[in-house]
Amino acid sequence: MNKSKICLKQIILVILIVFILSNFSSCSKKNAAKENEDVQTVFAVYAMKAHASNLDDYLEFGGNVQAASSVDIYPDVQSGKITRILVKVGDKVQKDQILAEVDSSRPGMDYKVSPIKTPVGGTVTSLPINVGSTVAASMPIGKISSTGKLEIKTNVAERFISRIALYQKAELSFDAFPGEKFPATLVEIDPVLDTTSRTLGIKLIQEPSDSRLKAGMYAKIKLITETKSNTIVIPNNVIVTRNSKDIVYVLNPTDNTVSVREVKKGIRVDDRQEVVGGIEVGDIIVIKGQALLSDGAKVNVISIVD
Repeated sequence: MNKSKICLKQIILVILIVFILSNFSSCSKKNAAKENEDVQTVFAVYAMKAHASNLDDYLEFGGNVQAASSVDIYPDVQSGKITRILVKVGDKVQKDQILAEVDSSRPGMDYKVSPIKTPVGGTVTSLPINVGSTVAASMPIGKISSTGKLEIKTNVAERFISRIALYQKAELSFDAFPGEKFPATLVEIDPVLDTTSRTLGIKLIQEPSDSRLKAGMYAKIKLITETKSNTIVIPNNVIVTRNSKDIVYVLNPTDNTVSVREVKKGIRVDDRQEVVGGIEVGDIIVIKGQALLSDGAKVNVISIVD
């Protein structure tokens, strides 16, 4: 009898211990779950303030600089020898100025020396003759160019011709003047394409003229084909594609969380993207650290770029 009572007491004690341990474990799990609910991941991000600016789309080419107008010089005599040269390459001359003299005498005949005059005013850019050189009326002895205005001729691939138009502006750059830009204007477009190269010829005038530029230089041409004014422009890599939608994350400064905004893209130029819908001027957009974000995520903003 005593043994039965002892066993019963032991069983009751074991059950009580199990019950206490079970309740303690349950409370610990609830507390741990509550603590997990209170802990929220905070993401470090960089941000920028959206503002309106201009965005220029462009095409790039290369071309040689040449004088806007150039005239060959021909002697008036049928043939003869150069007896005197009065100018040199680089000299500025006036119309009808004497450049050289030609003796067209023949054996048994005596002629007066004939002058060779300039047909127009300008700069002597070529004069490949020497005293004693034989010349003829059909052979040019030099060239006079108008160096006050310089032009650049180049060719545009067929796939780009829909983007070009008369009087578009361009920027010229030269290896001789690193970092400098020289303005130019598109003034001429060929009416037909070259069927061999499938390209269209265009001509630009460098204006206002700059005396540092010389005919024969090679120009890198940046032709502005479209200008967007007063539009929101952000770095292209800021935009994230989720479920076939283009989105950005906008900061809520009051609680340092982010909201998802679907955006509509405009034109893209290099690494800059126009946004025509979804964000407004003044919105603070996450530009770095957005890959792991989700709507409502808590963030720590390292810096904000204006």
